Amino acid sequence: DSGDSVSELQEWRPAVYRRCTDPLWLLLFCLFWAGLMFISGYAVVAGAAGRLVLGYDSFGNICGQKNSPVEGANLSGLDMTNKKYVFFLNSCNLKIQSLKISSLSLCVSSCPQQQLNSLEDLQNFARNNGSFLCVYNLNVSSYTVNPEASQLCPTLPVPPSKSFPLFNRCVPQNPECYSKYASVLISMVNEMDVFHRILSGILAGRDTVIGLSVLALAFSLILVLAFRFIQTILIHILIALVVFGLLFVSGVLWWLHYDYRNDPSTELETEKENVKFLLGYATFSTIVTVVLLFLIFVLRKRLQFAVQLFRIVGKIIGRIPFLLFQPLWTFLILVMFWLFWVAVLLSLGTAGTAQSTSGGQVEYRALSGICYMAWYHFVGLIWTSEFILACQQMVIAGSVVTCYFNRNKNNPPPHPVLSSISVLFCYHLGTAVKGSFLITVLRIPRLVFLYLYNILNQKVVTNHFILLQRNAKSLFNCCFCWVCFQESCLRYFNQHAYTATTINGTNFCTSAKDAACILERNSAKLASINCFGDFLLFLGKVFVVCFTVFGGLMAFNYHRELQAWVVPLLLVGFFAYLMSHSFLSVFEVTADAMFLCFAIDMETNDGTAEKPYFVDQELLTFVSQSNKLTEGRKHRNTRPFQDNEDGTELQPM
Repeated sequence: DSGDSVSELQEWRPAVYRRCTDPLWLLLFCLFWAGLMFISGYAVVAGAAGRLVLGYDSFGNICGQKNSPVEGANLSGLDMTNKKYVFFLNSCNLKIQSLKISSLSLCVSSCPQQQLNSLEDLQNFARNNGSFLCVYNLNVSSYTVNPEASQLCPTLPVPPSKSFPLFNRCVPQNPECYSKYASVLISMVNEMDVFHRILSGILAGRDTVIGLSVLALAFSLILVLAFRFIQTILIHILIALVVFGLLFVSGVLWWLHYDYRNDPSTELETEKENVKFLLGYATFSTIVTVVLLFLIFVLRKRLQFAVQLFRIVGKIIGRIPFLLFQPLWTFLILVMFWLFWVAVLLSLGTAGTAQSTSGGQVEYRALSGICYMAWYHFVGLIWTSEFILACQQMVIAGSVVTCYFNRNKNNPPPHPVLSSISVLFCYHLGTAVKGSFLITVLRIPRLVFLYLYNILNQKVVTNHFILLQRNAKSLFNCCFCWVCFQESCLRYFNQHAYTATTINGTNFCTSAKDAACILERNSAKLASINCFGDFLLFLGKVFVVCFTVFGGLMAFNYHRELQAWVVPLLLVGFFAYLMSHSFLSVFEVTADAMFLCFAIDMETNDGTAEKPYFVDQELLTFVSQSNKLTEGRKHRNTRPFQDNEDGTELQPM
C-alpha cells in the first residue's frame, strides 16, 4: 500500500519531459477546420459577398461596378460604376414577403440629404445632383408628366437619408423610418412594433452606449490595478462602494418605476414599456442586493485572509506582468475570428443563382445544402471560441506552474508566458481541443432548448393544449437549468485539468481524474479560501456593473419619451459584466492554479532535505493560518458534545 501511494504521489512531480497529449483530438479539430475552410471557399465562390456589401437593385445589378445581363430582365446588365448606393423607393414602409423585401430598390449616385415632397422636387434633385430616384427607363423630363410616375418613383414624401458607411445603403434619418428600415434589413420581423421602438432607442442612444462601454472598460482596468496592489484599506473601500452601489442603484430603480407609473403624461408605448422593464430590474436588483449583503455580513471576519490571498496572487502576477495582457490578446483574437465567421456566414446567405421574374425583376434562389453548411458553421463558432478561451487558461496556468515549481523565488524563469505558449502549441493543443469540445457538446443542447422554448412561446394553441404547453415549458426550463449546471461544473474541472496537464504532461482524462482526486483530498484545506477569493472577485464585477448602470440611468433618463432606454441599459450592464469578468479572470485562474500546485506540492513532498517544498513561505503561512481559524471554529462548535462525552451532563435551563 505504501509503495503504491508513493508511486502515485511521484507522478505529480513537474514533468521533466514533454509528450504530445490527445493528438487524435488535435487531428479531429484539424479535420473539422478543413471542413470549415471548404465551406468558406464554397461561400466565396458560390456566394456573392460583394452583392451584400455593395448592395444590388431589384433588377440584378450590383451597385458600384459593371454587371452582366440576366436573361429575361431588360434592366439588368447596366454599368453602375458611378452609382454606389442602394435606394429603396418605399424606405419608410418596408415589408418582407416570402423572405424578400417588397419595395423596389435602385442604384443611385447620391442619397437625398433633404426631404423631397413632390415629383418636381425629385426632378430638380435629379438635375442638380445627377442622382435619379425613379426607375431607370423613366426619363427625368417625364417625372412630372408621365401618368405612371407615381408607381415608378419613390413614395412621397421622401425622407432625408444618409449613406451607411459599410453597406452603401441610403438609410433614412427619420427615427421611426430608421428603426423600421434597420429591422427589416436584419429580418427581425417577430413583434415588429416592439422591436421598432427598442431598435430606435438603441440607435438613438448609440453614442451613450459606446461611452458607457468605455466607462466599463476604465472601471475594469482600475479594478485590476486595485487587486494587483491590494491592501486592507482597498478591500474595505471596495466593499463599501459595492454596498453603496447596490443600495443606490436599487433605490434609483424603484424611484424611477414609481415616478413613471404615477406620471399622468405616460401615454406613449415606449414609456409603458419602460415601466414594465423598470419593475423587473428593480425586483432583480433588490434580490441581488439582499443576498450579497447577507453574504458580506457572514464573511466579514475573513477579510484579512482575502487581503493576504490577493497579495500572494498579486506577487505571482508581479513576477509575470504580461499575464495582465492575456485578456486583451484573447479578446483581439476572438474579434478577428468572429469577423471571419460573420463574413463567411454572409457569403453563405448570398449563395444562389439569379432568375428573372415575370415583372422583369431578378430573384436569387438559394442553393441546396446551405442550411446544413450553416449549422456546421455555427458549431465551428462555438467550438473555436471555446478553444481560444481554453488556450488562454492553459497559458495562464502554465505560467503559474513554471513560477511555482521554481526553487529560486528571487530569480523567476525568463519569459514564462512565451514558454507556456510554446509548450501549449507544441504539446497540449489536443487537450485544449478536447476540453473545449466537451463544453461545445453541452452548449449546443442548451441553445436548442432555448430555441424550442421560444418557438413554444410564439406558438398559438387552443384551450385543449394550454396545459400541455405549460408542462412542456416547465420541462424545457428544467432541462435548460440542468444543462447550465453541468456546463458550469465542467468548466470548473476543465480549468484544473488544464493545470494538471501543464504539470505532468498527461492527457485530458488522466489530468482531470488526478486533479479531481487531489481537490477531493484537500477540499477541507482550500475550499473556504478559494470560495471567498472568488466571492471577492464577484464583488469586483458587481462594482463595475453597478456604477456603469448608474451612469446609464443618469444618461438615458433625459430622453424618456423618445427611447425604450431600459433595453440599451441592459446591454450596457451585460457588456460591463463581460468586460470585468474578462480582466478579473486572470486573478481567478491564477489563484486556482496556485492552490492546485500547492495541494500537489504538499502531497508529493514532505519538507525534508531530500524532498523540500516548492511552496513560498508566505503562501504556506497563509494556508496554515486559515486552516487554524477553520479548525478553531469547528472545535468551538463541537466542544459541548465533547464535554458531554467526558462525563459532564448538560443541565436543563
